[in-house]
Amino acid sequence: MRIIGNNPAADNAEITAIASGTLPNGKPVIVNSDGTVSAVGLTSVSQAIGSPAVFESADTTFTSSTFDSNSNKVVIAYSDGGNSSYGTAVVGTVSGTSISFGTPVVYESGATYYIVCTFDSNLNKVVIAYRDSDNSSYGTAVVGTVSGTAISFGTPVVFESASVSSKGITFDSNLNKVVIAYSDAGNSGYGTAIVGTVSGTSISFGSPVVFASADTQNVSTTFDSASNKVVIAYRDVGNDNYGTAIVGTVSGTAISFGSEAVFESGFTPGTSCTFDSNSNKVVIVYPANPSSFGQNYGHAVVATVSGTSISFGTPVVYESANTYDGNSATFDSLSNKVVIAYTDGGNSSYGTVIVGTVSGTNISFGSPAVFESASSTYISTAFDSSSNRVVIAYRDVGNSNYGTSVVFRNAASVTNLTAENFIGFANGAASDTGTARVQIGSAINGAQSSLTAGQQYFVQTDGTIGLTAADPSVIAGTAVSATNLIVKG
Repeated sequence: MRIIGNNPAADNAEITAIASGTLPNGKPVIVNSDGTVSAVGLTSVSQAIGSPAVFESADTTFTSSTFDSNSNKVVIAYSDGGNSSYGTAVVGTVSGTSISFGTPVVYESGATYYIVCTFDSNLNKVVIAYRDSDNSSYGTAVVGTVSGTAISFGTPVVFESASVSSKGITFDSNLNKVVIAYSDAGNSGYGTAIVGTVSGTSISFGSPVVFASADTQNVSTTFDSASNKVVIAYRDVGNDNYGTAIVGTVSGTAISFGSEAVFESGFTPGTSCTFDSNSNKVVIVYPANPSSFGQNYGHAVVATVSGTSISFGTPVVYESANTYDGNSATFDSLSNKVVIAYTDGGNSSYGTVIVGTVSGTNISFGSPAVFESASSTYISTAFDSSSNRVVIAYRDVGNSNYGTSVVFRNAASVTNLTAENFIGFANGAASDTGTARVQIGSAINGAQSSLTAGQQYFVQTDGTIGLTAADPSVIAGTAVSATNLIVKG
């Protein structure tokens, strides 16, 4: 195709507007909420920690958190020591680096321990699993529905008619199933997993499957969405308390497992795992000291799933002090970092957060930051993908053991591009507050370079264009020569 001169339809395919910031020639342009236009680009934000907010004014234990991506709310489940240890949940709303809460709601009118929760993104439900101590300590689950700042619950369902402890829970987004892993005291503490299917406000279960034929403690789970596998990490009491992991494959209402693999040849009193969707790796966080049962330094290890097997990089110490079993990890998809919140035994047990970067089979860490200048236990984390913040929930020992939460924002580069606000390309440069000319749909922008004719291009979050879609996915247009692009409106 031969392009001669300017687009003949330019008068109908160009608008003028006031520029907000400088607007280089040929750059992708967005429209702002006030009607001004800006070049697509990134803005750096610094790390920040908000002020602690109390969600329960009573002794709070067994805290677990999840993010409801349908309502854009965080749900915190816990045992309320001020109300006979009833199972209770509360909905949190993040704004900036602050969080506010609705009214706590009881989901189990009995002593409730070993609480874990996850979000079913298929049916937009929260699932909470726990030990119901008022019902023979049976393993029990309940489905919650968030509406505004409130949450309501269906009828609790027993998934294990025996005492359970040390649980993990995750959502298999490939098959839309909930997987609960736990220690089955009715079967010698064997590591056991079960698949749940949410329907309406209830959940049903398949048959339990043993994944470790020995006493199994400190269980945690995550879903590897690259391999569509469930990863379970735990302390294998039957093998010298070594840190161990196994890969599970869900099929229908059943789950099958590969072989166990040791990631820490030493006493491992707690595990937390998360999936890094940037590197497609699982990160397992845990306290351990291979040489003794004393100080348990904070460790992290990168795991790679291949088929039904799992392999590990070299464990890395992120805290050279006792982190007890209060480590909690989540993945921040904005900064593409793993965020770990923990109890720092080397600093008066203060609540502390640290950020890790995965590269290959290794993970490296920045400097820790204190989020609570008091002893902090029962720590849990959840990433709020709406606000791009990590919510840390914990028991504040320095404040009467109250249930408390704080918002953590990691340092990141933030784009101004959304799925809706791209309008076209700058037709000439414009200064800040100056008049900008923007070529919109069907216009031909001739200020590009090194394009391949016939290829579709996408707007990148940094203001360039490329052949692969970014997040969000925004079509820039189609190249008709090395320098000319038909603008997508």
